[in-house]
Amino acid sequence: MKMFSGKLKLRKFAGLLLAAVALTSFYSCSDDDDNNLEEDTARLTVRMTDAPGDYDAVFVEVEDVMIKSDLEAEGEGWVSVGNVQTGIYDLLELTGGVTQLLAEAEVPAGHLGQIRLVLGNNNSVVINGESQPLSTPSAQQSGLKLQVNQELEAGEQYEFLLDFDVDQSIVTAGSSGGFILKPVIRVSATAETGMIIGEVHPSAVGGLGIQTVVKATNASHTISAYTDANGAFVLNGVPSGTYQITVTPEAASGLSAKTMSNVEVSSNATVDLETIFLD
Repeated sequence: MKMFSGKLKLRKFAGLLLAAVALTSFYSCSDDDDNNLEEDTARLTVRMTDAPGDYDAVFVEVEDVMIKSDLEAEGEGWVSVGNVQTGIYDLLELTGGVTQLLAEAEVPAGHLGQIRLVLGNNNSVVINGESQPLSTPSAQQSGLKLQVNQELEAGEQYEFLLDFDVDQSIVTAGSSGGFILKPVIRVSATAETGMIIGEVHPSAVGGLGIQTVVKATNASHTISAYTDANGAFVLNGVPSGTYQITVTPEAASGLSAKTMSNVEVSSNATVDLETIFLD
């Protein structure tokens, strides 16, 4: 099982992220000239993050990010957003509030129907130190279509978060024992979602770090993340609503899971659960 990817102070990260969102909102209300945007365009930012998965690493190759302005026939209206950060990314480095910038560009104002994430062939999963290829069906390589359906107003800035669910995205290829990548991705508009932060203690037992999963669930959504080496966590891109929070440490720790009910989340706001103590 993959352990912690770094000793990131996620509370500070969350504060900086909120500041960035607030700054974006401020500039959204400014004149077009102040935003350095051309007339009849909006600025679109697309980031990627990941829900936890029980693997050492999961590498996916991102080749393009495309958008569709209408919902007409298949294959029509798709264009690359441009300025795409192509490359091979380890999804399991993108947990606990960490995101990867995929694209940031000016796009025509108007109706944005869908976002398409186009993947390459260089995808793999690492299990118990052994790397195995992830077979990627051609339909997935051509692009997973994600419904957005939002009006982009000229001169404003919009950010979308693609939350890659590793556990649901990797399936076993029958008797062959191989693995297939069938991406399951949740898309959310950053300005329309909130954030849940906090710390889980203890973060280590007997000198060994504990891998703990924090999950927020309700009838419509499930958002999860690992704690970092200090026990801090961030659940980002959480739609408004009431959630049950489940904190589950790895079995080897000997600690019991803990549940918190009726946690209210609002758009563009942060809920701080402070310190959660496990027994």
